[in-house]
Amino acid sequence: MKRIAAQDWYRTERLADGVTLISEPFIKAFYRCNIWHIRGRDRDVLVDSGMGVVSLRQWVPLVTEKNLLAVASHTHFDHIGCHHEFAERAVHQAEVQLLSAPTRANTLAYPYVSLEIFEALPPEPFASSAYAVRPAAPTQILNDHDIIDLGDRRLEVIHTPGHSPGGIALWEAATQTLFAGDIVYDGPLVEDLYHSNAQDYAQSMKRLLELPVRCVHAGHFPSYSGERHRQIIRQWLKDKEQA
Repeated sequence: MKRIAAQDWYRTERLADGVTLISEPFIKAFYRCNIWHIRGRDRDVLVDSGMGVVSLRQWVPLVTEKNLLAVASHTHFDHIGCHHEFAERAVHQAEVQLLSAPTRANTLAYPYVSLEIFEALPPEPFASSAYAVRPAAPTQILNDHDIIDLGDRRLEVIHTPGHSPGGIALWEAATQTLFAGDIVYDGPLVEDLYHSNAQDYAQSMKRLLELPVRCVHAGHFPSYSGERHRQIIRQWLKDKEQA
């Protein structure tokens, strides 16, 4: 399989409201994490950090322009691979240990990381069999309703267990924007992992349905409208009731 040079590994796309999507296009869509950079007056936020197979700090200058808090929407391998590169790191209380002491099993690198998840490979010496997330003990522990203040914008932490125990979304009421992580996105949702919980998942979905969402930037697949957000959740809940 073709190897991609480090400088070509990431792509960036500037969206509205000071939000930039950073992605790893050579990872297949189902496994490709959306990395969200949110620009603030006093500091920036990075929601998730990808697989960590190529340095974000070295090859995406945007993430070094000012003080930055790297937030983990949850601690699966595709979302926290570069967290160790940042001095300020935040995660929900329920997944502090996972971010601090990741293993191939507890981050799901095993069994999911294999050659099959790539369209092309990172530069040498990457090998899927040796891939592991580096420890990144949090400097800030998040809980439900906490506020991340960027000076001119405020992001509310919403605890969304179900996909994983410490999953969170970030809600910016001023722009009606939801950074949803992996609890909901416009694609096949994952509900059967070793620490998933069906009852928690349903409660999280019902809670997110109540928000007056205009735009969703999720952990995977393209962003979508509030109307689509409500459609996805209502259909999901209906399917669960009929199951």
